[in-house]
Amino acid sequence: MTNAIFRIGLKFEVLYLLGFVLLLTGFGAVMVLSATAAFETNYIVRHLFSLALGFIGLGLVWLTPLSFLRINYRLFFFVAILLAVATLTFGVEVNGAQRWLRLGGFSFQISEWGKILLGIYLCGHLAQHQEKINDDPKLFLVPILILSFFSATLVLQPDLGSAVVLILSALCLVFVAGMKLRYFFMLVMLFLLVLFFLIVLSSYRLERITGFLDPWEDRLDSGWQLTQALIAFGRGEWFGEGIGSGVQKLFYLPEAHNDFILAVVAEELGIIGCWSILIIFGLFVGKIFGIASRCFDQELNFAGLITYFISCLFALQILINVGVATGVMPTKGLTLPFISYGGNSIVVSLLLVGIVLRSLKELEAHGRN
Repeated sequence: MTNAIFRIGLKFEVLYLLGFVLLLTGFGAVMVLSATAAFETNYIVRHLFSLALGFIGLGLVWLTPLSFLRINYRLFFFVAILLAVATLTFGVEVNGAQRWLRLGGFSFQISEWGKILLGIYLCGHLAQHQEKINDDPKLFLVPILILSFFSATLVLQPDLGSAVVLILSALCLVFVAGMKLRYFFMLVMLFLLVLFFLIVLSSYRLERITGFLDPWEDRLDSGWQLTQALIAFGRGEWFGEGIGSGVQKLFYLPEAHNDFILAVVAEELGIIGCWSILIIFGLFVGKIFGIASRCFDQELNFAGLITYFISCLFALQILINVGVATGVMPTKGLTLPFISYGGNSIVVSLLLVGIVLRSLKELEAHGRN
């Protein structure tokens, strides 16, 4: 009887997670259609194609035992490094950034794929050495060096925002894995120091900082994007202008369908609409944190680590995207998961959800045993 209730509870959680994902992706498709209605390019068709690929990938990952990922974790590391080097060598440059690798008609953005590839590697390494990692800090050194190398390739593209999200998620992961506090704080301080120099030694990053501190001072140049986003929030007030009725997306707000889609939501659905989406995101991420905790309780260490890493990725990316759109943080090129336009982001996000669902399935199998 207890096992039956346990299985029913897990199936409800699967429906709970899938319901949130379907709600967010469906809402995202509507907002992408609204944000790109005036464009000549048919972005919504591309977006729906990415969603279809992503859900197929989600299903395939859901059916893949986590033991396959855990045993072959080094393979994912080699693929990540290969793609990173290939992007720097043969990548396609768009808007001054060499972030895309084109293969067979498809464009791969390594900063997105690095999340899942390096996440599997990091969690596989930590799970492999779980018993002795607390007594031997050197076991943390190898994954940290690999992550640093990969992040350096992202910075060279340049894509500092994605590197920051990946490193912060990895820092959360090694903290949970048991890194001693003195080493953890040393890593945090080193990260902050490197981040400081990457900003002050780059003119365009400094320009973003100054534009963030006072966007209205240079609203026709460095502050243009943020001021247009803030105007969208102001126009929307509490309940918005109505879906499709926003004007900031009409070539005033750059990347309205991508990094700044929350501003479109604010203008058309108001502050209430934004808060509704953030509450759904909060419930979604909170559920993943809860699944990770239960995996650890059942000593499913790899499942716990990878699920915890995924929850950190989603939480950090959502917080940074919202912070940028509302002027709380400097401008960074990060999408809002499930909602922004962007094929790589959509597909990878759904693959990550597939891993979470697989962790739930293995919790069920562990409970039966």
